[in-house]
This record gives sequence, structure tokens and C-alpha cells, in this order.
Amino acid sequence: MRILLVEDDELLAAGLREALGRAGYEMDHLGSAEQVLDALGHQVHDLAIFDLGLPGMDGLSLVRQVRAAAHTLPILILTARDGLSDRVSGLNEGADDYLIKPFLWPELLARVQALIRRSRSVASARLTAGPLTLDLATHAAELFGEPLALTGREWHLMQALMLAAPNVIAKRRLADSLSRWDKEITDNAVEIYISRLRGKFADSGITIRTVRGIGYRIDV
Repeated sequence: MRILLVEDDELLAAGLREALGRAGYEMDHLGSAEQVLDALGHQVHDLAIFDLGLPGMDGLSLVRQVRAAAHTLPILILTARDGLSDRVSGLNEGADDYLIKPFLWPELLARVQALIRRSRSVASARLTAGPLTLDLATHAAELFGEPLALTGREWHLMQALMLAAPNVIAKRRLADSLSRWDKEITDNAVEIYISRLRGKFADSGITIRTVRGIGYRIDV
């Protein structure tokens, strides 16, 4: 199991890597938020641990960006802020749990184990739209029970459309969900991906409709 740690305090990060490593977890460590989305796009993580007081982009903004990019892994926030409003803000932005510094290692490990256990029961679920199935755990896709080849961005685009169904999802929101820190996706790029997906779903009964001036909707 692999954990992404985003913590700028090198001493604390070293302690977290050692404690979680002893517990059997593989660790990836970043000192700031800039490369988080890129890391999540290139490696499968079971959990993310974010410090709230990061340099540059703070932890709450980072949580917001990760959720906007349709990443569903559990997020544990570490912070020295113990106010109720801070905890509520973190949870409302999409964090799954909140641990106040200083903390004891057994409590950290217990929370990590609980979050991963809970997420695995959720991640076993699948999204279905007519003959199309997306596996949230493996990022695999099937059409009429047969494997369907989708690129990473095509898969995330379909996930966003299926989660929004039967409602319309804005084109700008789709673009944001596909973007990485090093490359912003334009609205025109979204149109290209939508065109490719329509080609893959020809004669399947799945239609990606354009709602002029707003975005797209998936119909079956």
C-alpha cells in the first residue's frame, strides 16, 4: 500500500516516513503542493496525508484541487490548528479526517488503517451507464462486458460525466478535472477528448450530448 505525504517540515516528514514505513507502507514525499496532481496522475496511492500549513498553496486549497481533479483517494489532514471552523472547513473541502499536532504515532496509524479500510470498501464499487462499466479501484473500463481501451484522461472524463448524470457538467469543470500542474487543459482540448469518446461509443447506445453554452451530459 502506498501513501502520498505532502509535508514541508523535514523533521516531521522523516518521522512519518519511518513510522509508516515500519508499518509496511510505501511512501512518496513532497515538500509542497506544486507536483501533487502530477504525482497522483502517475502513481496509484491508497491514501494522501496533507499538512494544512504548506508553503504557497495551503492544504485546504490543495484538497479542493485534488477533489476537482476527480481523485477519490482518502485524504488525512495534519495541522496545528485546533479550531472547530478549521476542522469543518477541511472536511467540507473534501478531506476525510483531521489529526491535530502534536499527535501520537498509534493514533496516526489507527486513522490511516481505518481510512484505507473504508476506502477499499467504497472503491470496490463500479459506475455503470448502460453497457459501460468503470471500475473505480482499477481504473478499468468495460463495454458490453469486454475491455475498453481508454486513456487516463478519457477515463477521468467519463467518470466525471457518469458521476454527474443525469445532470449537465460544465465544460470548464471538465477541463479543470483533467488539468495537471504542468499543463492546463483548454476547453478546446475537452472538445477533442469528447469527440474521441463519441467515436469509441458509436452504436453502443451511449450518447454524450452537448448542452450549448453549458457543457455535456451522458445519456443512455
